[in-house]
Amino acid sequence: MDSLVVLLLYPVNAYLEQELDRRFSLLRLWEHSPPDSFFHAEGSTIRAVVGYPGHKVDAALLDALPSLEIFSSFSVGIDHVDLAECRQRGVRVTHTPDVLTDDVADLAVGLAVAVLRRIPQADRYVRAGSWKAKGDYTLTTRVGFSLSLFSH
Repeated sequence: MDSLVVLLLYPVNAYLEQELDRRFSLLRLWEHSPPDSFFHAEGSTIRAVVGYPGHKVDAALLDALPSLEIFSSFSVGIDHVDLAECRQRGVRVTHTPDVLTDDVADLAVGLAVAVLRRIPQADRYVRAGSWKAKGDYTLTTRVGFSLSLFSH
């Protein structure tokens, strides 16, 4: 049985690329120029594509990949994918919704604390050696509001 041909539209982390290469017959779009010639030569063999928002998935791309069965996007959003066209052609579309939701919330809280407590300014003060010449960094005080956290 022939190995499933997977097309990477862009470089991914080394571990993921190695795993894809180990499990499938992996093609890398950036290694082939011009893309039109590549799609003409290889397009009918490609059954899966790994992409991201920088590459549109539209009728033109789907025409170049007549055997495509699945498009997997490394993104939360899928605005770059013509879902109606994929549905009409029977191409499944996957993406990573909510994959960063908790991390973004954590970062937002961390940044809010950093701003309120002037952590970046204090860091620069210490790194510049100012504490030796000017003394301790002036601590900030309460700013008069509370930060409410909501969880679902």
